[in-house]
Amino acid sequence: MTETIEPVIVIGAGAAGLAAADALARHGIKASVFEREQRIAEPWHQRHERLALNTHRDMSFLPGMPYPRGVPAFPPKAAVIAYLEQFARQRGIAVEFGMAVERVTRDGDHFAVHTAKGVRHARNVIIATGHDQVPWMPDWPGAATFGGRLIHAAKFGSPKDYEGKRVLVVGAGNSGFDALNYLVGAKAASITVAGRAGPSVLPKRIGKIAVQRFSRITNALPVPIGNFMVALLQRAMFGDLRKLGFAPVKKGAISRLRDDHVAIAADDGAIAAIKAGRIKVVTSVARFEPEQIVLADGSAIEADIVIAATGYRTGLEPMLDGLGVLNSNGAPKTNGAEPGNQPGLWFISMRPSVLGHFYTAGQEAKAIAAKIAGKG
Repeated sequence: MTETIEPVIVIGAGAAGLAAADALARHGIKASVFEREQRIAEPWHQRHERLALNTHRDMSFLPGMPYPRGVPAFPPKAAVIAYLEQFARQRGIAVEFGMAVERVTRDGDHFAVHTAKGVRHARNVIIATGHDQVPWMPDWPGAATFGGRLIHAAKFGSPKDYEGKRVLVVGAGNSGFDALNYLVGAKAASITVAGRAGPSVLPKRIGKIAVQRFSRITNALPVPIGNFMVALLQRAMFGDLRKLGFAPVKKGAISRLRDDHVAIAADDGAIAAIKAGRIKVVTSVARFEPEQIVLADGSAIEADIVIAATGYRTGLEPMLDGLGVLNSNGAPKTNGAEPGNQPGLWFISMRPSVLGHFYTAGQEAKAIAAKIAGKG
């Protein structure tokens, strides 16, 4: 029996996967879209109730379908979920749910996609599972003996969960500032943030203007100039963050975004709370003890809840083992329409961008679809 070789299989039905399927359809190519969960936007369903995009709605939609009227400038969780569901319906994208992909292997001139429901074959496979698929936490000494709660920022929950609690946020990056922004409105007993390096952080708004609206300009600048402009705006808006207790910045914001895939943090009240003394800044965590957290400078603090805002990993190693397409951190060596060592295997939206996830996913989807259609 001759096996059926499909033109494209897209793994993941989030914004990037839907954008890829839609872009391919515009070239007359029908893609099979696999989603391991039972509904679209499952990661959004699982995140905390206050979650919202840090990118403006005008930079947060997929090609050809803006948000409907009435959606806030920074779309909240419910609006994002509704948008993705509507996009799939409107564009006629049939998602195959419950299709957890176990392995992708090379099979001659095409790929074999191994799932719990069997093996499917395709000439092209687009990995659209995201760069923040698996919450990552350092292996801190003594963490298992800590008497308080130690959670990842992905499990933030509700600000009400922190009422009357002493809270330590570990990490002053994008997810760290997200947690701090939400905690400002909580009735926590105390809030502390620990970080190894100074943050690259910009306000969500200047007056009524969303800072992210200027991202196209920043993205078009040479990296050194982009670093300078972000640092200049950060200094103008917040002053010297070292005076608040943060460590010096070791690398420019755009360089960190490009080289280390670290997104620029968005401030929405945290810096003001730090300046007002409502949030304390300390150095990095060295180890945990049953009743306290010991810091790198030898001092110690007590906390009821520790939020590890320590980033994410792709979780792609088991799926792509043996193909040589991942670096030592499990991140793809290529992204978008960049050629790799496995022709026909593509990665979409695997790197953070100053332009935002949705906008970048749409642009990368167009480029990948054009390559597959032979028009790129």
